[in-house]
Amino acid sequence: MKRNRRLTALLGSGLLAVLLLVLSGPVQAAKEKYFDRSGRLIVEEKPAADLLRPYQAGNREPEKTFPVPAPPFSEGIYPCSDCHGEMETNPQRRELEDMHTDIVLNHAEGQRWCLDCHNPDDRDVLRLVSGETIPFDQSYRLCGQCHGDKFRDWKVGIHGKRTGYWNGDKQYLLCAHCHNPHDPAFKAMKPLPPPVRPGEARH
Repeated sequence: MKRNRRLTALLGSGLLAVLLLVLSGPVQAAKEKYFDRSGRLIVEEKPAADLLRPYQAGNREPEKTFPVPAPPFSEGIYPCSDCHGEMETNPQRRELEDMHTDIVLNHAEGQRWCLDCHNPDDRDVLRLVSGETIPFDQSYRLCGQCHGDKFRDWKVGIHGKRTGYWNGDKQYLLCAHCHNPHDPAFKAMKPLPPPVRPGEARH
């Protein structure tokens, strides 16, 4: 047991030493390779410091945006400021009685409330946990705060629907195109009968 601990400590300190040596050494050029739309290999040289910049404090790169169709708003409900612009914000968790009575919150309702996602000062935008406001067509960033694994899969095209080219322009459907953000679980569906083989009568 002691030997294992000693070995782990040695490996850990060795890895730390190598990392410090790499980071403190001269900045080398790093090659970035990718294919353009015609299939031609492109090789770009970038200073290694450029690869580390997103991870350095105070140098956070802007979030990548994705091409999406218009959000699926209910008819006549956007912009929200048409009603909420002059309305005083009531932050109290409560059952809605005047408007939005059709909304049933079934999405971590014990911990979530409308103003956790909708910006209380400007209802035409959404609000992240950090306080940053984002337009509705970037709502995937809001969902991705809690559903990181699904967001990761959505970005690479293995969750949700993505159309376009494998190695070119693409368009992504927003989470809200498939999931009701207030009640996102898919409802049970009645199965359809199996297909009828040619020559067989349908029963």
